[in-house]
Amino acid sequence: MTEQNPLQKYYRQPAIYIKLPSKGRFYSPEVFEPTTSGEIPILPMTAKDELHFKTPDAMMNGQATVDVIKSCVPNIKDPWHVVNYDIDTILLAIRIATYGETMGLKYNVPITGEQNEHTLNLPALLEDLSRVDIKDQATTSKGFTIVMEPLNYQKLTKVYLANYEAQKMYGALDSQIITDEDKNKVFKDTMDKINKVNFSLLLDGIKTIITPDNVEVTDRQQIIEFCNMTDAKTVDEIQQILNDLRTQTQIPPLKVKATEEQIKKGVPQAFDIPLTFDQSNFFD
Repeated sequence: MTEQNPLQKYYRQPAIYIKLPSKGRFYSPEVFEPTTSGEIPILPMTAKDELHFKTPDAMMNGQATVDVIKSCVPNIKDPWHVVNYDIDTILLAIRIATYGETMGLKYNVPITGEQNEHTLNLPALLEDLSRVDIKDQATTSKGFTIVMEPLNYQKLTKVYLANYEAQKMYGALDSQIITDEDKNKVFKDTMDKINKVNFSLLLDGIKTIITPDNVEVTDRQQIIEFCNMTDAKTVDEIQQILNDLRTQTQIPPLKVKATEEQIKKGVPQAFDIPLTFDQSNFFD
């Protein structure tokens, strides 16, 4: 019989409890284990977890994020299937549980380019996200109602990697001595890849299309055919609808007021600082 470790009582404990913006309604029991209160515990990162975010390959392919979520959020059984609505909230909660409730944000002032720093109140951001009432459908100007299928972290990672590789390929052209004809070919191939990725993103985001005469279409092949054969304006409108629905839980930019001295130098009286929390700087 194994003797109980006397250090066990010093193991990490939940630091905070959160409610997911999705309320767990997009998850199967294999992905998420709900609680009676609707709140789930968040554990601080271990030293091993921190190392995950220092491994470039694991960062790039998403494995680092998946491993850390699995370690710090025990109610999430399969982090690859966490929907896009919940990713920022989960990472924000892990950051608070591990490093505390504030975070220094460095930003460049427009016009002058000087660098300033602002202290973010992370629990306030978390509270704002928890109040979002997620909508999962919207209607186009032609009367098509689009019911959205949330993207999970696995699909998002594939999209990011594909776009990254395609743009990296095109960017490498500047450092290569090749003919203009070959450059044009590489550019065309790269744009084709990006367009395929974006079209795949469009299709993956559509769960159902309800026609103006109230016919529900859920068959994937019929939806693909519709997106290929309808006019570009309709597709563009659907893409905008999906983008608006996906970004419902996106953290809004920080609004900053310029000082009198900065205004004299041409800086706008107020300007926005995007709050983009990626693993490369969020957990540094």
